Amino acid sequence: MDSQHWRAVITAAQAGDRRALDELVEGWLPLVYNIVGRALNGHADVDDVVQETMLRAVGNLGSLRDPDSFRSWLVAIAMRQIRDRARRRTPDRLEEAAASDFAELTVLRLQLEGQRREVAEAVRWLDDEDRHLLSLWWLEVAGELTRRELAAAVGITRQHAAVRVQRMKERLETSRGIVRALDGACPDLREMTGRWNGRPDSVWRKRLARHLRGCGYCGGTREAVVPAERLLVGIALVPLPVGFTLSLALGGKTAAAATSAGWSAKLLGALTKPAVAMTAGATIVAGGAYVVTQPPDAPPPRAAVTPTATAGSAPPRTSAPPAPTPKSSPTATKKADPYGTVVDAVDRAPDPNARPAALPRRPESGITSTGGPKAVMQHRGDSVTLTGRGYVLVRWQISPGSRPGALVMPSWTGLKGRLFHVASGGWRRMDDPLPGAPNGYATGMGGPGIGYAVLPPGTQQMWQNEYFYLDGSVTLTQNERGCDYGLTVFPSNRDAVVEDIDTGPDRGALRYGLVRDTGTDSAPVPQYVTRATPADPATVPQRSRV
Repeated sequence: MDSQHWRAVITAAQAGDRRALDELVEGWLPLVYNIVGRALNGHADVDDVVQETMLRAVGNLGSLRDPDSFRSWLVAIAMRQIRDRARRRTPDRLEEAAASDFAELTVLRLQLEGQRREVAEAVRWLDDEDRHLLSLWWLEVAGELTRRELAAAVGITRQHAAVRVQRMKERLETSRGIVRALDGACPDLREMTGRWNGRPDSVWRKRLARHLRGCGYCGGTREAVVPAERLLVGIALVPLPVGFTLSLALGGKTAAAATSAGWSAKLLGALTKPAVAMTAGATIVAGGAYVVTQPPDAPPPRAAVTPTATAGSAPPRTSAPPAPTPKSSPTATKKADPYGTVVDAVDRAPDPNARPAALPRRPESGITSTGGPKAVMQHRGDSVTLTGRGYVLVRWQISPGSRPGALVMPSWTGLKGRLFHVASGGWRRMDDPLPGAPNGYATGMGGPGIGYAVLPPGTQQMWQNEYFYLDGSVTLTQNERGCDYGLTVFPSNRDAVVEDIDTGPDRGALRYGLVRDTGTDSAPVPQYVTRATPADPATVPQRSRV
């Protein structure tokens, strides 16, 4: 940023220029949002901490003696608010889920790929203190902060900052290795993570790091690992979410604090007038509330990155267009093998050594997901909307050790187009015995020592990985009640499906996968699917006919 320009803007804002204050907030809010967002990894408190930071900066702007030090002063305020938030957390709030995973936001909004994506996802595995430091170091290597400003924000010397940064980088590299390994196909690692709830934490980071150090498969990289600082150079700030609201209402105590800080009567009057002053990216409205909006000439927001993998040699689709929603007519003619039918009954497990049939090839143009490339759904009501033409992986993680009992199945709602259940994989059915599992933990569905996950009558037994083919759009909702479970949803492609289901016991799997796709409209569909959008998705009946 042009230091001379910002010096003039800050000086004008201190003198009571409302337009200058408007520009100041608009210009520096993204930096604060990125620092707080990465430090808290998108926790629900991010908005509150950003609000408090900007409110304190606005309220104390008159006390800033040197406009050239504004950036380090603002960053220091943000870090103090982050530390204060950590001290205020009560034990019952420590396990609160993130409102929006900032690592995923970084990947999606900056469209990071390859090792840059790996670095962003590795942030999840860092402890709070490392993540706070990383939020500043990331901006340093991206050219948004200097090392002097980083050290000042943390409240340590530059020499001490160098030591702290180096230690944080070492743990970041370990976390990058974990991300790579979890995306790999190591059978030992799959067995080990069968008891993991999918939430990164320091205990599992240490366990997985020990595995990486002793595993030839996970330890051997398939490409040169680029240092994180080289990957982050020049990366832009993650843009503010559309509709992000920043309330800086200067009323009551806040107005008094602003007056004592040296704010002019002109500025306070301007902030409390029922007037609206527009800028390209922010609006100051009556009462001094800043509402950040998308500029009129900005492109529409992208919900997700569209995969580029396509089936280049795929034959043209020859099946009939999507069937309309059936009408209640007693004279309707029923076609043979109509789309949307499958036997609603538990299927028997195939022989572990039986190779799957060939997976039919269906056209692929890619799937977009509101949850990004990896949507993790751990709680009742979590959902993800999928759109496009291609394959989707739904990975199961059942946790009867946390809470066993009746399992309420996830549901597919608001279907437009077609949805097929095409294959099952992951090297095991969830009711397969787990080799080396602790006493009482016999299968992925639980055991006598901890209790079992119990499926509704007639529900097909799910495998670790279930694959679906979508041509249209649909919403998948996690309906956890009773037994604790989680789902991870990945847009995928046919090659990945084939690689999974063709991996058998000869390569360390418990069993080969299973192909369910017939290649026609008679292929099975999910059991809990509807074209309607019920108020409670958990009430979707078990009826595989759409």
